[in-house]
Amino acid sequence: MRGGMGQAGQAGAVWRVARAAIRRRAAQSVVIGLVVLFCAITTTLALGLLDAATAPFDRAFAAQRGAHAVVAFDTGTAGDEALARTARRPGVVAAAGPFDQVVIDLPRTTDIPEAEGSLRVVGRPGPGGPVDRVVPLRGRWATAPGEIVLNLRSAEDSGRHGMLGAVLRAPGVPPLRVVGVASSMSRSADAWVTPAQMAALRPSGAQMLYRFADASSEERVSAGVATATAGLPPGSITVTQSYLALRRVFSGTAAAYLPFIASFGGIGLVVAVLIVANVISGAVVSGVRHIGVLKAVGFTPNQVVAVYLTMVTVPAVAGCAVGTLAGWALTEPVLQAAFAGIDMGAASVAVSPWVPVACLLGMPLMVIVAALVPALRAHRLPAARAISAGSAPRPGRGLRVQRALGGAPLPRAVSLGLGQPFARPGRSALTMASVVLGVATVTLTTGLAGTMIAFAEADRPVNARIGVRAGEAAFHEITPRHGDRETEALLRSLPGAAAVTAKVFVAVRFTGLPVQADVNFQRGDAPALAAQVVEGRWARGPGELVASPGFLRQSGLAVGDALTLELNGRRSRAVVVGRLMAGEMHWLYSSWATLTTLSPKTRADQYEVALTRGSDPQAYARAVRMADPGLYPAVTLPDATATTIIVGFATGCTVLLIVVAALGVFNTVLLNTHDRRRDLGMLKSIGMTPRQVVVMTVTSMAVLGAVGGLLGIPAGVVGHRLLVENVGIVTFPAYMKDVWHLPALAALGLAGVAIAVLGALLPARSAARLKIAAVLHNE
Repeated sequence: MRGGMGQAGQAGAVWRVARAAIRRRAAQSVVIGLVVLFCAITTTLALGLLDAATAPFDRAFAAQRGAHAVVAFDTGTAGDEALARTARRPGVVAAAGPFDQVVIDLPRTTDIPEAEGSLRVVGRPGPGGPVDRVVPLRGRWATAPGEIVLNLRSAEDSGRHGMLGAVLRAPGVPPLRVVGVASSMSRSADAWVTPAQMAALRPSGAQMLYRFADASSEERVSAGVATATAGLPPGSITVTQSYLALRRVFSGTAAAYLPFIASFGGIGLVVAVLIVANVISGAVVSGVRHIGVLKAVGFTPNQVVAVYLTMVTVPAVAGCAVGTLAGWALTEPVLQAAFAGIDMGAASVAVSPWVPVACLLGMPLMVIVAALVPALRAHRLPAARAISAGSAPRPGRGLRVQRALGGAPLPRAVSLGLGQPFARPGRSALTMASVVLGVATVTLTTGLAGTMIAFAEADRPVNARIGVRAGEAAFHEITPRHGDRETEALLRSLPGAAAVTAKVFVAVRFTGLPVQADVNFQRGDAPALAAQVVEGRWARGPGELVASPGFLRQSGLAVGDALTLELNGRRSRAVVVGRLMAGEMHWLYSSWATLTTLSPKTRADQYEVALTRGSDPQAYARAVRMADPGLYPAVTLPDATATTIIVGFATGCTVLLIVVAALGVFNTVLLNTHDRRRDLGMLKSIGMTPRQVVVMTVTSMAVLGAVGGLLGIPAGVVGHRLLVENVGIVTFPAYMKDVWHLPALAALGLAGVAIAVLGALLPARSAARLKIAAVLHNE
């Protein structure tokens, strides 16, 4: 080959030898392909979720030149000329406004449910401009009095039939016909009208939209606003809204799922590196004579390395391609679950093309890097020494341990098996590491399942519950014969009622926050949900709120923080007094006294009835209908979606990781069997039975599995605690995290042995069937 063969010929020779090695080591090739396939699936999911958590928002925000800060001013304090001058202050790279704005309150009888509640309307001549370029989705921009354009939470809402042309009516406001639907990633307004129309709405404020030279953090955004508005009269600013809060809202749920997927993906990558390194190391050790032959016939050291790298790259590329396609197919349902209920605006949640490209290029590269170190051993090995060497372990390796075990009162097959791992300590360490990760994953998933089952039990009512809804004429339903308070008294009087909670959902805006939430105002008995407060307490008095972890996370709030509620032109200050274990991000809970300060005439339209133990829910529902046909009862059922998603994904990943860890053991036993063919032949020639060969081989791996189990359990317990304490959408109480008990830990201790036996059994049986004559033929 050195004499004159061209590079193409040399590459062809390397490929032919590598292809033969792949066929000769088909089992190891399959192991590499399967391991890389699993890693590609989890890596694609993790990278896709990480990309989707920020990239869609960032792309849409940049395309619209979104506002880093939306600042509302009191026009009675600061005039338009003073506000316009803020656009020329240092650090402001672009600005738009001032635009007049007003908040109008639309009743529930509106033709568009998405527009019910407080609507922040801004007077704007067109959708363009240097900041916050609004994207029209349907219809056109408002150009005449009596026209309005809605800014909806998601692009899907824009396609609802009958929205365009609908008329919005509110007390004291002229009728406004919807002529268009648009989207602003800055959430600078809920709707837009012409500046001329705004004058008829009697605005009391104005807004400015700013883009700053540096808006990388909340501190920088606040500093930019302070610099721009310096010199304005005190009290001019009424509301400041940062784009970083919007970004946090957008990615909050997806970021909560990311630790689960990333942890399993990371474990898979580590296991892949261990197994690939083990495969190549074993191939080099067991193929020493083959390396010498290659070098003797003209292969350069670099070409020998290329042969071994090609031998692992080919199955790795095949597994990576299939795994990336599978992971790409799984990203859509995972993203749908992660972004359910998020204000999407004009953003389109999809995985960027770089994700599959990174997996297709990165996974084979990872395999090559993992294989490079053991492959370099073939580079350094002299040809003469390689040809004269055998493939068995070097003399003296592990003999001291073998002699010590030989005197132990154990069956000979068992003592031989216990000593085998010491003959190849490096290979045994790699195998045990994969078993440790497998046991850690089993432990992690077992704890996660226990936590989620406890969570589901806490969400399941002890006694039956009935939800009763008051009919509404707007939805062509019968209206109740009884008033609000009379309905509550009626439900308490029916047989089987143990507690009654009256409530109503009202869309409320929060001063300074980019989110609008439905607050569930309640009175009467404490609802079943009160038992799920994990920090603080349930709302009882005026000005108190209870929120879900998701709302607090996306809003950057904590228990004890205060915020201002806006409804019907009134404001009320409230304090977060409790955090729920879980819940919808757009739902909050407060007392009826808080609602009285904002909207005294609002009546309850829903009632939660807790029944006494043993009561028939269907009989109670029939009694409600008979007492008042305008009441619509329904049995409430807990929602276990989050539990199903997390436990299902974790269980699937665990099964795959167990299989991968078992494949690592499988590969090790194959390599050991190949190295010890001569020894096995000699043992069988002096009387060792096939069953004893199986016992010896399985025992050699079982000891690694036992040690791996003892090391993997604490790693899994720590991983479980880290995960359950960092789920942004659920806050688990202490008793749900303390799921470990002695019987469960004892059972987990056997998981490593089970993985080792599972991986060793098939190659052990193959070793037991070796023919003595064939093995010793060349001896």
